[in-house]
Amino acid sequence: MEQLTLPVNKEEAGARVDAWLAAHVPALTRSAAARLLEEGRVRCGGRPLAKNHRLAGGETLELSLPEPEAPDVVPQDIPLDVVYEDEDVIVVNKPKGLVVHPAPGHPDGTLVNALLHHCGASLSGIGGVLRPGIVHRIDRDTSGLIIAAKNDFAHQRLAAQLQDHTLSRVYRCIVTGNLREDAGTVSAPIGRHPADRKKMGVVAGGRPAVTHWRVLERFSGFTYVECRLETGRTHQIRVHMAHIGHPILGDTVYGAKRGVPGLQGQCLHAVGLRFLHPRTGAPVELACPLPPEFEAQLRKLEARR
Repeated sequence: MEQLTLPVNKEEAGARVDAWLAAHVPALTRSAAARLLEEGRVRCGGRPLAKNHRLAGGETLELSLPEPEAPDVVPQDIPLDVVYEDEDVIVVNKPKGLVVHPAPGHPDGTLVNALLHHCGASLSGIGGVLRPGIVHRIDRDTSGLIIAAKNDFAHQRLAAQLQDHTLSRVYRCIVTGNLREDAGTVSAPIGRHPADRKKMGVVAGGRPAVTHWRVLERFSGFTYVECRLETGRTHQIRVHMAHIGHPILGDTVYGAKRGVPGLQGQCLHAVGLRFLHPRTGAPVELACPLPPEFEAQLRKLEARR
């Protein structure tokens, strides 16, 4: 059973606890949060809370997550583009369409299945049976660099780097419209969308989220942008760019409802990764090229000028 300690900010006073949990615990829906509350798995000061409990602000919640009923996660011989590997970590250039870990609707054929085949028993167990070795995630239709830990020692240190921002992730994307400035920062809290539980959104009481961006090239009606994550919330870049009025090209969840011919999902690629090696402390800086369909979209935009 996993135990989580969740501090509540003072400005979040008055929020319903079930809605607050859904906004702050990744992959936890409001109905799932309500079930946990009904089962007495959410406490404050040792006292179980009702699902309609209103938070006072400043308190600390204690959440007991039940062990997941895991399907058999089996090794599968799925090709991997390995960018870096040693006895502690492996970094892969994930293609679009590859789900990171098993989930409802995707019991296999995931990056985890591929890593189990490639690494054998050499993956950390901190992520649990469904997510062995996974330190951070990338959306299914986002491509690029993702790091996995081969042992618990490396996983703990990489997770700490995510928290203190010494693990740096750089993305490139094409957004719709023309950004007025050459660079900027979006600092807006992200949580579960109040009207659509399958989406995230900028919401009051969400988790702090910061994205730094700069313009690389301008086109007619589109902008080529580099984004650096200071935090790592679900769908963060997609939500933040849509929030400032410039959704990512091809994003049918946060942008136009129709996709782009020749493009699967959003035009978003994790191009760079920098971290301190968990065992030696030496800086490791990695990069990977843009995928062909991303390059093709840039060429189309260049041809229109």
